[in-house]
Amino acid sequence: MMEHDGTHLKSSRGNESQVHKLREAVEVQHGGKAKFVQFVPVHEMSGGELSSNTLVSVFDLRGCTSGAFRAYAWAWETPAGGETLVTVLHSPWIVGPTQAVHSIVTAEARAQKSTIVRPH
Repeated sequence: MMEHDGTHLKSSRGNESQVHKLREAVEVQHGGKAKFVQFVPVHEMSGGELSSNTLVSVFDLRGCTSGAFRAYAWAWETPAGGETLVTVLHSPWIVGPTQAVHSIVTAEARAQKSTIVRPH
């Protein structure tokens, strides 16, 4: 993976095993069965600079506990070199991969701003 300001793009190599991991994550987190549909590259800009460059896997869902019919999933590398799997369900507010990535990037930015650091 390639790191850029805390966000990452998963290369297309090894996509089959990545799709398997992401499908499992979607099914465990949201229930039902997920069927891979496609990869969609998403480029998020902030202040005129690239802030997120993500390859999103799109899955159709059957039997999801929330009733959603689609999920978006991707992997981000952590600063420590680990991997975080992110899954977002399709909803009236999240209607595609771009909105899914934007929702997570925005939530992370808000969480970082609201973190209070207290001196020891």
